[in-house]
Amino acid sequence: MPHTLADVLPAVAASFGMDVDNSLELAPARDVVLLLIDGLGAEPLARHRSVAPTLAAHARTTLAAGFPATTAVSIASLALGAPCATHGIIGYSFALPDPGGLRLLNSLRWRLDSATGADARAAYPPETVQSGTSRVQDLAAHGVEVHYVIPEYQRDSGLTRAALRATGVLHAASDLGQVRDGILTVAAHSDTASRFAYAYFPDLDATGHLYGPESPEWLAVLARIDACFADLLTALPDTCTLLVTGDHGMIRAGRVIDLDADERLHREVRLIAGEARVRHIYLDRPAALPDVQADWTGALGAYARVVSREQALDERWFGATAPGPEIRRRIGDLIAVAHGDTVLVCPGREPLESAMIGHHGAWTADEQLVPLIASA
Repeated sequence: MPHTLADVLPAVAASFGMDVDNSLELAPARDVVLLLIDGLGAEPLARHRSVAPTLAAHARTTLAAGFPATTAVSIASLALGAPCATHGIIGYSFALPDPGGLRLLNSLRWRLDSATGADARAAYPPETVQSGTSRVQDLAAHGVEVHYVIPEYQRDSGLTRAALRATGVLHAASDLGQVRDGILTVAAHSDTASRFAYAYFPDLDATGHLYGPESPEWLAVLARIDACFADLLTALPDTCTLLVTGDHGMIRAGRVIDLDADERLHREVRLIAGEARVRHIYLDRPAALPDVQADWTGALGAYARVVSREQALDERWFGATAPGPEIRRRIGDLIAVAHGDTVLVCPGREPLESAMIGHHGAWTADEQLVPLIASA
């Protein structure tokens, strides 16, 4: 079975001497830094080895991001060591119970109704939406000192609180130079105590959304990341292992289907969540499911697959272990997954997302596969 993002932190824990799975065979080290490059896919990296020769040369295996291949889900899967059927962050946005019936949570921004809606941390505390113990918490309990090399706003964000959960030393990093400096600071100590750092860099993903993956602008960012990685290989002490991975890859949008413009797609539908490559559809009435599925299948034709929640769970889309009732209810009554380069946009509620050139979430190799890169 191929490795996934959920296998990384258990392997890190094993490298620190904990009795857990180490199928990735990470060697013991005093310190480990895990750098997540948002949007770093294995397929485009392989196609552009000449742009990122150091990253490509140190790629030791390929991981599956898991479904859906999107940042909030992948960070939770990475941190919890489990797929979203277990941790419950099941999409870019999804429905949660509300006194009025259902309310949409944008899990990346932790906001209500849309990416720019009201702060959802009071209405839906992150620690209750995702209550499982993270592998980072396990490391801390084992005596490993936890550090974060991330943008300062992420320290107390809803997603950080839901997924990573452990307190740690912050090294605020808003650009690649600060990421480099933060990583070097983590590794620069003379005692024998172990440190783990989670580091994050968002610019490759942001550039891909704006200009398209593998665009000249995207390749320029990839080259800068490669140069930073090469520099860290030289500057880091041999007591520190540096791991680099991605949370998903990306495709360039081709056919655009406006879900807002087709009235058939709103009959008996209460909410449409998810993102342009994977949509969760929540119904007004369970009995309407056959008719709504027929409407969506007819409207989208060959450009998307539309299945019921039960079929998706039977096929283990969200993980090998069936979700409990609470997480099960977060999954749409129907799920629509775009094929090829199709995107399913909702410009009324998602004007910025709908205008993006690059997208991710679905089943293509360019979206699903990410590299695991190691300094040693």
